Amino acid sequence: MATGHGSISTTDLDRAGHLLKRVEQVFDQRVVGQEALRTALVSSLLAGGHILLESVPGLAKTTAAQTLAAAINGSFRRIQCTPDLMPNDIVGTQIYNYATGSFTTQLGPVHANLVLLDEINRSSAKTQSAMLEAMQEKQTSIGGENFPLPSPFMVLATQNPIEEEGTYVLPEAQMDRFLMKEVLTYPAPQQELEILDRISTGRMSAPITAEPISIDDVVFLQRLVDDVYVDESIKRYIVDLINTTRLSGPRPVPGLDRHVRVGASPRGGIALMRVGQALAIQAGRAYVVPDDIKAVRYSVLRHRLVRTFDALATDVAPEQLIDAVFDAVPTP
Repeated sequence: MATGHGSISTTDLDRAGHLLKRVEQVFDQRVVGQEALRTALVSSLLAGGHILLESVPGLAKTTAAQTLAAAINGSFRRIQCTPDLMPNDIVGTQIYNYATGSFTTQLGPVHANLVLLDEINRSSAKTQSAMLEAMQEKQTSIGGENFPLPSPFMVLATQNPIEEEGTYVLPEAQMDRFLMKEVLTYPAPQQELEILDRISTGRMSAPITAEPISIDDVVFLQRLVDDVYVDESIKRYIVDLINTTRLSGPRPVPGLDRHVRVGASPRGGIALMRVGQALAIQAGRAYVVPDDIKAVRYSVLRHRLVRTFDALATDVAPEQLIDAVFDAVPTP
């Protein structure tokens, strides 16, 4: 398969559509609404990245993560982050056997296909760094020996924006390692009514009847995403957008320097392209269009822009700044 050249057959696209439909059916049985969350989770999985979810409690973050694991028939682990959580509690440790006089290795919960880090901002910086290292290197080191993480491997981290006591804010450099950041909103009244109806009738806890896809199917989808064609004009569009966030680019935004202290890194441009490729596969296309890039702009860039004190004091939302950048850069 020629990476990035769009050499994807109709048969492969049809198979991808069938597999994604099965994932959608699993989600429909467990999660009401939250279409943006569903798209973000599937896109992160297909692009081989990790996702940060932010919302107040009770908006189905954990349920969605468990549902995604059920949809791909993969192993799932949930780690509740607390201030006293240690790196060894995540990656694993060595246990001494007095009878044999030797050490045995016990792998930690990070060794799973999908790992939910609940309230990541409650864990200490040392523990956060251990998790982020596993995310980046796709392996853990225990007692000087490296242990590869399963493939596919995806981290879903959550944080609560209204809780500040006993939390450790994720540094901007560490936030950049998440492919996407999705901010969840409250469901519509009709959707809340549907949730109550499902719970009262037992449908919410009923066994999943839809057929999940296999780990091999996920690997197939990820390889398909690698081969989605990205035209040179789209790449130039992405570079211009990223450079505009850095207060340069072909058409700098007047006054942006009052609100943005540091723009997106090259990793932001890579993320725009990768998630755009994932969206193309979900749309049944073998090529990326500008609308794919625009559709993911908030999820990919909102956590990569470092706002000035001025912007924070006047509550200028990162989404507002992202819109200004996209309005300034001509669409190819």
